[in-house]
This record gives sequence, C-alpha cells and structure tokens, in this order.
Amino acid sequence: MKKFLASSCFKLLQKHKFILFLVPSLLTLIILGYLSQYTVDYLHVAKLSDHSFLMLPNSSCQTRPPFLVLLVTSAQDQLVARSAIRQTWGRVRTAHGQRVVTYFLLGYSREHQEQLQKESSLHKDIIQKNFTDTYYNLTLKVLMGLEWVNRFCPSVSFVMKTDSDMFVNVDYLTKLLLRMNHTNIFTGFVMRNLGPIRDKSSKWYVSEQEYPQNGYPPFCSGTGYVMSADVANRVLNISRIVPHFKLEDVYIGLCLAELKIDPVEIHSERKFFNGKVTFSVCEFRKLITVHQVNPSELLIYWKSLADTADEHCPGDV
Repeated sequence: MKKFLASSCFKLLQKHKFILFLVPSLLTLIILGYLSQYTVDYLHVAKLSDHSFLMLPNSSCQTRPPFLVLLVTSAQDQLVARSAIRQTWGRVRTAHGQRVVTYFLLGYSREHQEQLQKESSLHKDIIQKNFTDTYYNLTLKVLMGLEWVNRFCPSVSFVMKTDSDMFVNVDYLTKLLLRMNHTNIFTGFVMRNLGPIRDKSSKWYVSEQEYPQNGYPPFCSGTGYVMSADVANRVLNISRIVPHFKLEDVYIGLCLAELKIDPVEIHSERKFFNGKVTFSVCEFRKLITVHQVNPSELLIYWKSLADTADEHCPGDV
C-alpha cells in the first residue's frame, strides 16, 4: 500500500511538476508587489543608488545653487516645531536677492518612521540616515548634513546648522554674510576657554575617559553656527580621522582645531544668542539667533515682524 501511494504521488508530481515551479514564482511576485507599496513612497526622496540615505529632500542645487543652506537638527517627535519653522523662517526662499533653502536632519526611530515618511512625502525637506535618533547622536546628524551638502549641493556659499527650538533671522544673516569673504569662515556664538563638565548629573557630563584634557578648543554654540562651503567640506573630510565626540558643537570645534581654523565674529556687536531673549520687533530685527523659542512663540514673533515690516526702529538707516 505504501509503495502504491508513493508511486501515485510521484506520478502526480511528474504530471504537474510545472506547479512546483509556478508556486514559488507566484509567491515571489506577490511579495514584491507587497513591498512595492513601500518602496514607491521613497522614490521621491531617495534614489536607489543612494542607499546610505533613507530620505533625501527635493533639491535643485545643481541648476540653482543656493547662497545659504540651513540644516536644522530635529527629533522625530518634534512635528509641531518643524511645522512652525516651515511657516516662519524656514519658508524664506530669497533674501537680499540670494536663494535660501531649509532642511531637517533626523535619525531613525521605528515608532515615528511611518509618520515621518508621510511628512517627507508632503514637504520633501527631510534628510535621514539609519542611526538611532538620540541627543547624543547629534554629531552624526550634523556630519550627515555636511555629507549631503558635499554630495548634492557643493556649489552653496554658506551652510548654517541650527536647532528646532530657535528663531533665525534669515534676512539679516544673509545681509551680513554678503559683506564677508565667502571662504575660510566659521562664525556663531563663539565659546572660548571652556572645559568639560565633570558633574554626572549634568546633561553635558563628560568623563575623563571620553575627554581627558581640561579645556576645549574654541567652538561655536550648537544653537546656531555658520560656515563657508569650503570649511564645511574640510570639516567633513577631517572628521574621518578626528574621533567622534558626543557633544556636537565641541566636536566641530575639535575638527576646526585640527584644521587650524579659528571662529570669527560676524559683527562687532553680539548677533548670535544661545539663550532666551525678550521679544521686541526692533531687537529681533538686528539679531540672528535666539534660543528656547517654542512653536507658538515663534509664530507670534514672526507675525509681529511681518506686520511691522514697514515701521522704522531707532538707528535704522
């Protein structure tokens, strides 16, 4: 009986052996069709040849190089903050006749990735790689942004790194940059004669194993700093041999020290503020950055500045 069943099964399989070939093929087609639902969503943000980036923004850098690229470090759950920036200083496309673009730098988080894909599809202004989106990966985020500039927007004149809780006066910044040399520039809120914090309760705690020296080289506050394109490329290149450090602004300072580049002031008066500043129209017209600005404040400040654009302030020429 067993021999009969075995013989019958063998003959059946021989008769219909094409099914054995067809079933795996059909399964493959079904799986590929299912996956295509997701790969299609990425086509507008990432070319298949750019596997190192999960998302890329729409950019016309090759045909219309911008004067200034603003790179904003953001966390996955900061959708409201990104929305406020897109409605205010991030929507500026031209300042003093110069093209300006703003992009957001993000790492990966499984929890928020689906929402981020939809956001990227809508706004096309997100740069993302596959590293964990945490505060201590800010260094990776900034280097990712510099890599994007190097690969996709090399003809830019200046690059600014800032954060998602900032007010940035793009118009005034552009005006001041036009007065400067377009090479060998690194500027912002300059920090000198500072050293590592050894208090373990501090957000910026650094152990002696992480950084044994007592002092940091000069650097600019990570709340907002600007560099010419040549400096951006040199920092990216030197980062391959400068050991990574979790405090992003200090790390950029370490790279600058290797390059023998000293931060400069953009103006004889203070223009970059790494803390909160009480709002007034006349005050905010003549500064570049303000820190600790929440989304609702940003929208109010921007509207006030727009509504009073024709009004004169003391000292206006």
